[in-house]
Amino acid sequence: MKLEIYADVLCPWCYIGKRRLTAALADLADRDSLEISWRSFELAPEEGRIPGPTAAEAMAGWWGEQAPARIAQIRSLGAAEGLELNLHLARPVSTFDAHRLCKLAADRGGADQMMELLLHAYHTEGLNVADPQVLRRLGGEAGLDTDEVRAVLAGDDYAEQVRADRLRAAELGVTGVPSLVVGGRPPLSGVQPVADLHRLLKRGLTGMDSERR
Repeated sequence: MKLEIYADVLCPWCYIGKRRLTAALADLADRDSLEISWRSFELAPEEGRIPGPTAAEAMAGWWGEQAPARIAQIRSLGAAEGLELNLHLARPVSTFDAHRLCKLAADRGGADQMMELLLHAYHTEGLNVADPQVLRRLGGEAGLDTDEVRAVLAGDDYAEQVRADRLRAAELGVTGVPSLVVGGRPPLSGVQPVADLHRLLKRGLTGMDSERR
């Protein structure tokens, strides 16, 4: 069964959702029957490579007086999953190259680890995930060949794949992240309790088994 995960590095909910999904998958009996694909979904395609205001500052502009409480809620939910979400350090930038790097990692069997490193770099360390130097270092930490990473970032490899994910998201009705598409069915929120995610995946796998009979 195919499990597509639509996510963006800039989204703290994607980090929370990823941690919960990992826990749900750990207890899934038929885990090897899943074909997991990380799909690109740029939240801010208009951003450049130079960081501007922090995520917390941007949220203050969106939510006004409600911002401190909502930021505290995000940080608290992250902490419950063992995550340190430093929204006062994270500064939104273009994630196009980060997504291209994930596509390279996917071809080498390491997309999950690459996404984990990118999320940690952005949300916890407050690093510029549009900076080629940062991306080269993270690619090396993910076990990718440094020369290959350098070549990808210097060119336009995987650009079409990132754009294709955007088109597929629109076709499937994905409007936000994290979103899960299980077996080609309509998208669902990727921020659910671990038990609910486990049931969702188990039900999907059971349904696929029934269709094969």
